[in-house]
Amino acid sequence: MGPPHTTRLIDGFGRQVDYIRLSVTDRCDFRCVYCMAEDMTFAPKPNVLSLEELHAIGAAFVQLGVRKIRLTGGEPLIRNNVMSLVRRLGQMEGLDELALTTNGSQLQRLAPELRNAGVNSLNISLDSLNPRKFRSLTRHGNLDQVIAGIDAAVAAGFPRIRLNAVILKGRNDDEVLDLVEFARQRGIDIAFIEEMPLGIIDEHDRALSFCSSAELKQLIMRQYSLGDQSDPEGTAGPARYCHIKGSGDQRGTRVGFISPHSHNFCHLCNRVRVTVEGRLLLCLGNEHSVDLRAVLRAPHSTHQHLLDAITSAMSNKPEKHYFDLSDEPQIVRFMNTTGG
Repeated sequence: MGPPHTTRLIDGFGRQVDYIRLSVTDRCDFRCVYCMAEDMTFAPKPNVLSLEELHAIGAAFVQLGVRKIRLTGGEPLIRNNVMSLVRRLGQMEGLDELALTTNGSQLQRLAPELRNAGVNSLNISLDSLNPRKFRSLTRHGNLDQVIAGIDAAVAAGFPRIRLNAVILKGRNDDEVLDLVEFARQRGIDIAFIEEMPLGIIDEHDRALSFCSSAELKQLIMRQYSLGDQSDPEGTAGPARYCHIKGSGDQRGTRVGFISPHSHNFCHLCNRVRVTVEGRLLLCLGNEHSVDLRAVLRAPHSTHQHLLDAITSAMSNKPEKHYFDLSDEPQIVRFMNTTGG
């Protein structure tokens, strides 16, 4: 492999891709109602990328100017021997940030090891602080286990920890202020995410349960004074953050809003996704993709072939996505298949 940053990934709209979300599994120990069906069909094992193949893809992207990799799933920490991949990525020259999105179920056990391996940012899902409601939303989750994992992560000293909450009207919208306070007490961030219409579900009506970011911000401001929305760290990510004014902790808890419906953030998009089956998804809300597994497993495949496939794929990245809650979802893959 050549030195990092030998070229840059620029799409047809002049946006530089410097961030990938790399899925290590489509499997999960939860079955969150907005993420997947209760009875799921997962990728056959022969179709799943090996840890070596996942590392090769990560290395290729870093060589092409990517500075941030986020490991996703499913639940990435239930992948067998996943820590070997984490350690290799954490030592990769040219990678500025190694992040992980998790449901928190394995953090009590693995948080210190993840931090020592080079993970410096965690996103942890937490949709309810009520044990029965949490169980209903996740179908299998144990709230005490997740809270213990969050506290283990705080104790391990990750520079950035953010809670992710998907709010559904009539299900957990009465807990928004409690979730903000939970984050504030621990000095960590929290982001509220509008539900994304990926996959066909029958557990709830997405249009009826939809909570917009504007509604949530108005609710939060009844109790907390929020600063102006901004992206102070220049991440060009989808979350628009507000500092809670007067937070007692030194850093200050931020409340983020991710609004794929009400505030399209596509003009800032700097990321692509790779599924665990090696499908390079160029947009969360579109089906434009390239089969990197086929490139990796082709006879006489070389590292240069992988670099060329990734570079040429950028011309297929669409300008924006369109989500419509009033109709059947256009994207039939579930979020666990998409990759976090």
